[in-house]
Amino acid sequence: MSKRDYYDVLGVSKEAPKEEIKKAYRKLARKYHPDVNKEADASEKFKEAKEAYEVLSNEQKRAQYDQFGHADPQGQGFGGFGGGAQDFGGFGDIFDMFFGGGGRRRDPNAPQQGADLQYTMVLDFKEAIFGKETDITIPKEENCDTCNGSGAKPGTKTKTCSHCNGSGQLNMEQNTPFGRVVNKRVCNYCNGTGKIIPEKCNTCGGNGKVKKHKKIHITIPAGIDEGQQIRVSGKGEAGVNGGPPGDLYVVVQVRRDEFFEREGDHIFCELPLTFAQAALGDEVEVPTVHGNVMLKIPAGTQTGKTFRMKGKGAPNVRGYGQGDQHIKVKIVTPTKLTEKQKELLREFNDIAGNEATDEQESSLFQRFKKAFKSE
Repeated sequence: MSKRDYYDVLGVSKEAPKEEIKKAYRKLARKYHPDVNKEADASEKFKEAKEAYEVLSNEQKRAQYDQFGHADPQGQGFGGFGGGAQDFGGFGDIFDMFFGGGGRRRDPNAPQQGADLQYTMVLDFKEAIFGKETDITIPKEENCDTCNGSGAKPGTKTKTCSHCNGSGQLNMEQNTPFGRVVNKRVCNYCNGTGKIIPEKCNTCGGNGKVKKHKKIHITIPAGIDEGQQIRVSGKGEAGVNGGPPGDLYVVVQVRRDEFFEREGDHIFCELPLTFAQAALGDEVEVPTVHGNVMLKIPAGTQTGKTFRMKGKGAPNVRGYGQGDQHIKVKIVTPTKLTEKQKELLREFNDIAGNEATDEQESSLFQRFKKAFKSE
């Protein structure tokens, strides 16, 4: 059975650079490695991809392959796994991927920053508008005061793990169909810390950290909105090996208000008016988050009309000015009328004759009548 073209096997062009060839091979190796893929032909496909990569990743072999194909001028071909030392040409990272080793491992004794924490705070509508200062209590891990975070009983010291020599990992040699491979694993004697604690601290049990409830003072900026968060530097979990602590992120949720709604820095509300107020005009008291203000309603105001009160919205949380309050008029039709009220409305209706009294209303009624005539 004839072999497939190596470029076709890896799915690259003949002009593909080394990095693209390596990337294509890694993708196929992940997909068809026998330890991962149990399909019947997975092993053959893995070997085919490896053979193609071994040739195309080597400049000399690639040049010969480009000129002579699978049969080189020595008549030996490029395939197979037999004979002599194998040049794996960058296969170390592939084996690391499947056998858990490789790469550079962070020094287990090096300082490491602590983990970040998140806290959800629920605010009232006006608290989000004006901001506030408050204290919150959060559970967090801190260095044990008894052993100062070492995990060792006071008066004793930790020792370097003799099994991994302080590296936190053990090198395990393993024979595979591709040769002897070094498999790096987390040291099970020191759990990857590189240290052994002969006598553990009685307070923390050798962990070096204890759970505490910590009170933290928080400043909520004016104008903060739903879903925004505040970063409190250095108030997260304690660092490891003398590393800096993490940060605390306070995520804000805002309770809905019965009257006001908010969109960005602007506040919206509805103003109920009677027919008489809208028709004759009036001056009414309107609530805002900044206090009640008087609003002049011009005569002939229609339902849906919106008034803007500049600067009566929420402050921008980044300090870029102040939003506005938008007030939408809603004409309320009474549902319970006295006989006197009914009589006066009938009298008004007779005098008006069901006709509009200004151009805007006349246009509306004309369209209304026209709609009936078109049916």
